[in-house]
Amino acid sequence: MNSSIVSIGLANPGLPIKQASIASFMKFAHQLDEVEARKLRFLYRKSGIETRHSVLLDFEKENPSDFTFFPANQELKPFPRTKSRMEVFTKAAPKLAFEASKKCLDQATTNAGEITHLILVSCTGMVAPGVELELMSLLGLPDTVERYCIHFMGCYAAFTGIKLADKILKAEPQAKVLMVSVELCTLHFQKEYVEDNILANSLFGDGAAAALLENSNKGLKIKSYMSQVIREGEKDMAWGIGDFGFEMKLSKYIPSLLDGGIQQLRELFEKRFKVSQIQNFAIHPGGKQILSKVQEAFGLSPKVNFHALEVLKNFGNMSSATILFVLEKMLHDPLVNGDILSLGFGPGLTLETLHLEK
Repeated sequence: MNSSIVSIGLANPGLPIKQASIASFMKFAHQLDEVEARKLRFLYRKSGIETRHSVLLDFEKENPSDFTFFPANQELKPFPRTKSRMEVFTKAAPKLAFEASKKCLDQATTNAGEITHLILVSCTGMVAPGVELELMSLLGLPDTVERYCIHFMGCYAAFTGIKLADKILKAEPQAKVLMVSVELCTLHFQKEYVEDNILANSLFGDGAAAALLENSNKGLKIKSYMSQVIREGEKDMAWGIGDFGFEMKLSKYIPSLLDGGIQQLRELFEKRFKVSQIQNFAIHPGGKQILSKVQEAFGLSPKVNFHALEVLKNFGNMSSATILFVLEKMLHDPLVNGDILSLGFGPGLTLETLHLEK
């Protein structure tokens, strides 16, 4: 019997915000003239994203006097510092994590008292005592639950959480592991009008996802996994803590770097996973170009990105939570059967690969 992802619960804050509304906010926030604003709107239209969610209410407000987080003036001064952003994370993250976790446990008809291990994943906020402790209280988990926190690993961190859960289940076959990813990416909006910020501001949204893992024949069985660092991209994707929130280094060359990295690793992939025999792929939708480049690198049909493109369209990139949104769609899609190869990317440039079977 393999360890399996038996259920996945999802949650997002607030109502969907149209990508066009966020573009209008960014025009105001960056104080762009009409020429630059037109370029920005074009980028947003071509992003493959129609809506995103945010824990902040300001991104769709037309009048700055109505802002509740950002300063109510044209210059957005004083710009919110990291402490004020973490205060929002501390309040909002446990509630969103609880919503996703409750859905996950309800789907599996599993009582919270049965959970033996809790893994919290987040790269958009940190606090101690942590979100996982408050989540334990909200869910009513026993105080004896073993808990682990995976912080600041970026978009591929859910893969790390799944691998940790698999290793726990191999060591303790009767365990029931709840892995929860909660990411409030929009807290880290950066005002400086430079390439890294323009790309990040156009892509990221907020969301949480919870997965229940246990030894079972149900759900998505874990067959194997692999981690690989593509050193050429070490400086092209990075994540650091700044005075005004967390700062992302996000180069436009990442899709090409991934393409080149996968081309170099194709023989290893084929030997390890027999990619040519796999019909289903769950690729982290880090962006529209990333999805197409990975699809092309493996010589796959564009249809393999169907679920990933749907998630990107409706939610944007929610960092580590995003791949669980994709896997949740595939878990409930009757047309998806057999092996699934899932890939995620993050700072390093790190490539994580997970071989599942439905």
